[in-house]
Parts: sequence; C-alpha cells; structure tokens
Amino acid sequence: MQQVRDVSLSAINAGFITVLVGFTSSAAIVFQAAQGLGATPEQVASWMLALGIGMAVTGIALSLRYRMPIATAWSTSGAAMLLSSASGTTMNEAIGAFMISGLLMTLAGFMGWFERLMDRIPMAIAAGMLAGILLQFGLDAFVAMESSFTLVFGMFLAYLITRRLLPRYAALAPLLTGLAIASAEGTIATDELTLTLASPVFVAPAFSLEAFFGIALPLFAVTMASQNAPGLAVLKTAGYRPPVSSLVGWTGATTTVLAPFGCFALNLATITAAICSGPEAHEDPRKRYVAGVSAGIVYLLTGIFGATVGALFAALPTALILAIAGLALVSTFAGSLVSALERVSHRDAAVITFLVTASDLTLFGVGAAFWGMVAGGLTLLVLNARPQQCTLSATPRS
Repeated sequence: MQQVRDVSLSAINAGFITVLVGFTSSAAIVFQAAQGLGATPEQVASWMLALGIGMAVTGIALSLRYRMPIATAWSTSGAAMLLSSASGTTMNEAIGAFMISGLLMTLAGFMGWFERLMDRIPMAIAAGMLAGILLQFGLDAFVAMESSFTLVFGMFLAYLITRRLLPRYAALAPLLTGLAIASAEGTIATDELTLTLASPVFVAPAFSLEAFFGIALPLFAVTMASQNAPGLAVLKTAGYRPPVSSLVGWTGATTTVLAPFGCFALNLATITAAICSGPEAHEDPRKRYVAGVSAGIVYLLTGIFGATVGALFAALPTALILAIAGLALVSTFAGSLVSALERVSHRDAAVITFLVTASDLTLFGVGAAFWGMVAGGLTLLVLNARPQQCTLSATPRS
C-alpha cells in the first residue's frame, strides 16, 4: 500500500511532538474550563476522551482523504472564553451551546461562507500572522536556557548537527537528547503515574437564550477567527491548497456529535499544524500527511488514557517542552517570514500583521491572530488603494 511506503520516522516523530506541544501548552485550560462548569472528575476525563477521539477521527480521516498534514485541535481560545464567560451556566446548558456552536461551524464550512472569506486574505497577511504566532515559541526556546542551560543548549547543539547532516531528523534529535539529559539530571517526575482509562459520560443538552448568546455565539466566533483562520494560513503558507469548506465543515460536524460527552470545539490546529507541515516532518510535502495521521493516533491514546497521559506529559521539564517546540518550528517560522516579505507592495501590511499578532493583543474576547489580520488588511487597503482617476476638463482658449 502507498500509505505504508510513505511512513517515515520523521513524520511519526512530528506527529508525536504535535501532541506533546499541544497537550502540555493548553490541557490545563481545558481542565479548568470543565471544572468551572461543575464537572466531576469522571466528566473531566470524558471531556478529554471526547476531544481525543474527535481530534483522532478528523486528523486521521482528513489527512488520508486529502493527502495533506491535517492536524486538528481543541479550541484553546474557546476554552479560555469558557473560563471567563460560562459562570452561572449549568453543564447541560453548556453542552447545548457546544452543539449549537458546532452546527454553526458545520454550516459555515459546508455552505462555503468561511472559504469565500478566506480567499480574500492575501498570502502576505496570512504569512505575517503565522510568523507572529510562532515568534513567542522561538523566543521561549532560548529564554529557557536561563534556567536549564545544559538541557536546552544540548538540545540546540543536537538540532544544529542534525540539521546539517540529517535534516529530516532535526526535530527528533533534540527530543531524544532532551529526554536523555533530563533523565540523567533526574528532572523527569514519574513517581506518581498510574494507568487510568477514561469512560464516556453522556450529559443531556439543554438550551437557553443565555447560553446561546453567552457561550454558543462567542465560542463559534472565537474558534473561527482565532483558530480556523490561522490554521488554514499555516497550510497555505506551507504550499498546500486545503479544501477549506470540507475541513471546517467536518470539524464542526464532529464537534456537534461528540458535544454531549464534552467535546466543546474542534478546529484546525495552528502551532502544531506548523510542526506537521514543515520540512522536518518529511522533505517531500506529498508525504507529510503521515504526520497528521500520526498525531491523530497519539491523540486517540491521550483520550483513552486521559489523566495518565496528562500526568506523563506534565512530568517532563517545562524547559524541554519549550525547547522542542521552538526548535521544531524554526524552519516554518523562517518560511513564513520569507513569504510575508516577498512582495514589496504588501510588505508594510505583512509587518503590521506580524507585530499585532506577536503582541498577544486581545480585544472583545478575540485573540491577536484575528486582530493582526484586521490591522494588516486595513494597512493594505490604505497604502495600496488606487486614488480615483480625476479627469479635468479645460475650456479651450480662443
């Protein structure tokens, strides 16, 4: 089979790093969001199971269907929104709001509304937004040297050497080096790990106007603007032509089906998608889809084993996570900068997009990625709008 021949260690590793970075960077927010709605420990585990299954099904199926590294993720900005906006809402009403939000995403996808909007975003702005998102990850990798110099510098050297000699494994070598150094230093805390399986817990949905306006609409808006839009930009910047309507539609449909078990919002991944779609996954872009499949399989395992996998990832040193994320994204960051600045007439708009996105600005509950696109679009409109041609008529002299 062609899929078997396309499998590579670098792609499998990219999928693993995708889950490692995605889970450790935002799982705590999801736990807090569930607990804020009054979830029991069993329901929290069910949330992680439903999200893991959702990310596995969409990531694996869409990657195989379109031969692209389609990585999906839970909506981190959506979980953050729940923390601040869901107080006073019952779990049943929240589940109903999750289903409505999923239906809205399904319609926006399959009806083509979101695709028509995305087609109007110039590549320079999309690339500038991606570079702004990735900047902090690159900075954090080297800031981590302050507290863990031996660990991070060792990983950095492994990256440089492998990048020079075996570029396909430039993300795997730092990970293995980091695990070896952390193990030697005794900084991997695995003493309290226990194997625990998660079980699905069904919660009957309830519907109210308060939950519709307070959760469903904001969750839909923030997921589409702050998650799906930059997620598509990652794929386009990597040279792919993603089927926007299908990707958004299927993630929305999967959200709707799994919402009663705690799947609050699925969307296209951004940071982790950049890991799957970069050259470290495979030098041949046509074979990077294996990284999306690999990520889906690992997400399925994280869902099934729920709290156990969460504790395992939490046992790794923070500096190791920061370093591997930053180093794995170096090539993608460089490529996005090149794409953003390539066209001179769009350069100012790209830089403004980059700066606003990197600023981590949040307005009206919507994150910096969206406002970076707005600022870049406004810059492009003002600086490149063609002045109306005025024809002056003169009275001929006699």
